Amino acid sequence: MYPVILEIGPIKIYSFGLMLVTAFYTCYGLLYLEMKRLKYDTEIASDIIFWSAVGGVLGAKIYYLIENLDRTIQDPMGMIFSGSGLVFLGGLIGSIICVSIVLKNRNLPWYLFADIIAPLIMIGYAIGRLGCFLVGDDYGLPSSLPWAVSFPEGLPPTTISSFAAYYPWIDTSGINSEIFKVHPTQLYESAVGILLFLFLWSRRKKNQRAGTMFFSYLLLAGIERFFIEFLRTNEKYLFDTFSGAQMISFLMIFVGSYFLLFPILNTNVEKAPK
Repeated sequence: MYPVILEIGPIKIYSFGLMLVTAFYTCYGLLYLEMKRLKYDTEIASDIIFWSAVGGVLGAKIYYLIENLDRTIQDPMGMIFSGSGLVFLGGLIGSIICVSIVLKNRNLPWYLFADIIAPLIMIGYAIGRLGCFLVGDDYGLPSSLPWAVSFPEGLPPTTISSFAAYYPWIDTSGINSEIFKVHPTQLYESAVGILLFLFLWSRRKKNQRAGTMFFSYLLLAGIERFFIEFLRTNEKYLFDTFSGAQMISFLMIFVGSYFLLFPILNTNVEKAPK
């Protein structure tokens, strides 16, 4: 769609990069405000956002390499250093690990900060998906719906030839034109992500058990990703029906549901120092 937002001479501002930067600065700004409200050192916000970005990129790339193991074995250096491979679920795992290390080193309560960060993950995800739409990546299956969109210069393009090369498991035999339209699943996810962010953000000041916000995030984000996968192009591994992302989503739903029903801590959220 619009891989380059602005071009001035040799300077190019890429849409996906711009959306990633917007997502991280949005999360940083909201976390900074929460640190002030809870009377914590605001420097914590920059540490968490920085290391979540580092862990997110590493986790996303590792997930991508594992998911495309055959291509990784054939061309390991090309796959490792390619611009592709920012898979959100892998990034989420990497970010959680890195942020957990930061919290441990600073002797900060994990559940309190997990609850604070939970809504921010959702808004960051929603903004990031807008970047995917602008660059023409992570779209859905072929569709004839009125709002379906084509990505003739997408990553990869929505063409018969590119689907045959990248998504051979998707049947395109009934499509008559080389370029066709698909579900704009990026916009679906962005819209749902914004709604879930608003829901979680509105509940952050309410008295609740420690971990409630984070496990609610796991449950809601898992449900969202599980169902959107039915409209996406990812290959189905389990029973030829469920993708790898859906298996991880099911785990998120299970963990979130279990700890909401059987909380680890029966106390309210830990209070910040005065």
